[in-house]
Amino acid sequence: MADDSTNPREPSDLPTPPDQVAAPKPAAKPAAPAEHPPKAAAPGGPPDPPPPADRTPPAFIGSLQSAIPGAVAQISYWVGDWTIIVPAAKILEVARHLRDAPDAAFDMCSNVTATDWPPRAERFDLIYCLYSTRHRHRVRVKAKVAENQPIASVTPVWPAANWLEREVFDMFGVNFTGHPDRRRILMPEDWQGYPQRKDYPLEGPGELLMENPLDWLKLKQARDEADIE
Repeated sequence: MADDSTNPREPSDLPTPPDQVAAPKPAAKPAAPAEHPPKAAAPGGPPDPPPPADRTPPAFIGSLQSAIPGAVAQISYWVGDWTIIVPAAKILEVARHLRDAPDAAFDMCSNVTATDWPPRAERFDLIYCLYSTRHRHRVRVKAKVAENQPIASVTPVWPAANWLEREVFDMFGVNFTGHPDRRRILMPEDWQGYPQRKDYPLEGPGELLMENPLDWLKLKQARDEADIE
């Protein structure tokens, strides 16, 4: 039998001295959570830039300012279009002047629309797009109104505004007064809320005014059954 004591051990078989044992590596620190950029504040409305210094406002704007003091709160010019911002209380007076004044002669109201800026007290921009078939020029008239604030209908001045204002009422709930037929034009008469407001819930009207959407459906069904009976 061979004597193992005569066979030297390989260096790798020898035990490592305690002072040479490698210290355990520290555990890796958990990755810091990604920082999210701060949430941007909701815009408070369009900038309505003033006209550049080398751009003279049309003569009909000056005549409007002379004819109705306080009728023009601000003048804006953007990408070739003029906008007159007027107080809501003067919209009907301004509309009549812009239609009847010879240098304006805006005989066509081509559109009435609105935009919603909830952070602002006067949350709605009500916008009238006017055109003169005589002079072939255009202008936008803008009035700022708060929720439920009354504003006169311009239908007596431009009859074409009838259905346009109905759509703005239907979608935004703008409180037109003096309108000959103010009722919904796109949504059912018993619809809850105004779909183009920015705070209108994506889930539909059930989340807006009732805790359970089924409550709204039951109410509608009850009305339908009452009509049948």
